[in-house]
Amino acid sequence: MGVLDYFKPVSSMTAEEVREFLRNKAAGEYNLVDVRQSGEYERGHIPGARLIPMGELGERHRELDPDKPTICY
Repeated sequence: MGVLDYFKPVSSMTAEEVREFLRNKAAGEYNLVDVRQSGEYERGHIPGARLIPMGELGERHRELDPDKPTICY
């Protein structure tokens, strides 16, 4: 299974749509991934987000549950 198998094509979501999604789901029902660098993550991130910098996604995609929706920012 490759990294692309973990991500299904979807339309972009606005910030408000993401807020609504997160409000209506329990934390264990989705993958929330911050793809920025560690310094950016440390300055602030969405609670519950997992840091996987964009350059590491290919190596670390197995950390994500492929059966859950994935939100990356």
